[in-house]
Amino acid sequence: MRYALLAVAALLPLAAPLHAAPPAPVPAATATHAALVRLFTDWRAFNHPAITHGRPDYSAPAMARRAAGIPAFRRRLAAIDRRGWSASQIGDARLIGAEIDGLDFFHRVLRPWARDPGYYQTVFAEMSDVPAHEGPSAEPNIDLHNYAWPLSPADDAKLTEQLGAVPALLTDARTNLAPSTAHDLWAYGDRAFAEQAEVLAALEAGTLVMNDLAGKRPANLDNASPALRSAIHAARLATEDFARWIKAQAPRRIGPSGIGKANYDWYLTHVLLSPYNFDQQRTLLQRELDRSLASLRLEEVRNRNAPPITAIGDPKAYRKFADRRTQQLYRLMVDAGFTVDRPEYSAALAAQTGDYTPLANRNFFTHVTAFDPAPLASHQYHWIELAHLRVEPHPSPIRDTPPLFNIYEDRSEGFATAMEELVMQAGAYDDEPHGRELVWAMLANRAARGLASLRVQANEIGLAEAGKFHAAWTPRGWSDASSRLVGFEQLLYLRQPGYGPSYIVGKFQLDHLLTLASHRAEVAHRPFVMRDAFADILASGIVPPSLIETEAEAQEQR
Repeated sequence: MRYALLAVAALLPLAAPLHAAPPAPVPAATATHAALVRLFTDWRAFNHPAITHGRPDYSAPAMARRAAGIPAFRRRLAAIDRRGWSASQIGDARLIGAEIDGLDFFHRVLRPWARDPGYYQTVFAEMSDVPAHEGPSAEPNIDLHNYAWPLSPADDAKLTEQLGAVPALLTDARTNLAPSTAHDLWAYGDRAFAEQAEVLAALEAGTLVMNDLAGKRPANLDNASPALRSAIHAARLATEDFARWIKAQAPRRIGPSGIGKANYDWYLTHVLLSPYNFDQQRTLLQRELDRSLASLRLEEVRNRNAPPITAIGDPKAYRKFADRRTQQLYRLMVDAGFTVDRPEYSAALAAQTGDYTPLANRNFFTHVTAFDPAPLASHQYHWIELAHLRVEPHPSPIRDTPPLFNIYEDRSEGFATAMEELVMQAGAYDDEPHGRELVWAMLANRAARGLASLRVQANEIGLAEAGKFHAAWTPRGWSDASSRLVGFEQLLYLRQPGYGPSYIVGKFQLDHLLTLASHRAEVAHRPFVMRDAFADILASGIVPPSLIETEAEAQEQR
């Protein structure tokens, strides 16, 4: 009997699971948000064109098939039960909805694969300072800075396939672009391919210098396969030929290039989730242009007896000065509560410190940095944010992935622009008061170029006149309408609705978020702590500021 009891006892653990309580049910909100994440995964896969051996299909039939699939995603999104969701989870759904509206807008209005030659620029040597490439571009993006050089055999094969597809892509582009009449996209469109040809020529010659989160580094073709070298050469020749073709076609493409105010307003509301329409943006940018220029002149009066600020003419001395100023700026950002202190963040900011630029080679920004690199370095807050994305991913997979269609533009560009004035007000130029003048000059430049871009989108002026307005309202004669920089900026703002004003519009929205945080502190009779306010704002991720505002209000009500 004793041995029989032991045998029964030995069996009990095996039988216990048959009578165990069922697992606790997954909360409904969690379950339905998981459905949203699955939808997001499917949605992002759907966005990609069909790609065969590196060659994407942007033909009219392929794009018609993709457009026909958009309503199904709208229905899936609408069908997900959001009862019991947090404000952040609801914000995730709004982000996906904005992306769905974005693709719809691209198919109905923007149609870059059929209107915009610049869409077919796909080879990039430098990482963007925002979460994704500025402006629309065909897939796959060939981001040379994402490769480790010298290349492994696997990367050599991958890059050979990607670059090997460039000639076919550019051949397809000629067919896809046949209906386009958007004149300025053609008149300025060859510039992107002159740049791409320069990148490929430097890669071919072994002199290419790339830039990413770690700073500048060379692309080394040591041990590169003959197939890769051949693909680079062929891609360069095809790129140069495509640039010539665009230039030859431009006089025949004589239609308007802007999308018009009604379409612009739709994009602002449904895709960028902006609280401001076209006319409101124009008023805000004009006000900021007025404020910045008036403030510049008042600063000059204030500093009339201060020793003049002088540019450093020695490259080594300048670099030493720039390194020191960048570190001072980082410490100020940390001490003021604009960022937390992590070695990755300090390194990311330091890696973007610029070198001396001779007078003859300066554009607007290097005219500024010749006197003090701090105003532009404060805008490089971008790179701290990119480092944050890498080392502290957002817990929501929907926010951990860069938004499509430059939906991040108000948040990324606006907050970086705001940082220029924030660090000034926090004391960055207490030891050099003329530095404040540089900040106002930069703000005036951003307001002027944004105002010009609005008029281009409304088809009131073209890019040539926009460049003249942009340069004329930038103080101190530091902007040249014919410069490569002005041409690049105004073309980008035409190609990507909302981007030109985003620097100012997003800055206004950060001001508003800080205002609301201040008011909440006043109402609650607690001190306002900038570090806490910034932490709360940044916790939402790189999403439209309107979502951050909604989530902050919901958090306060809990």
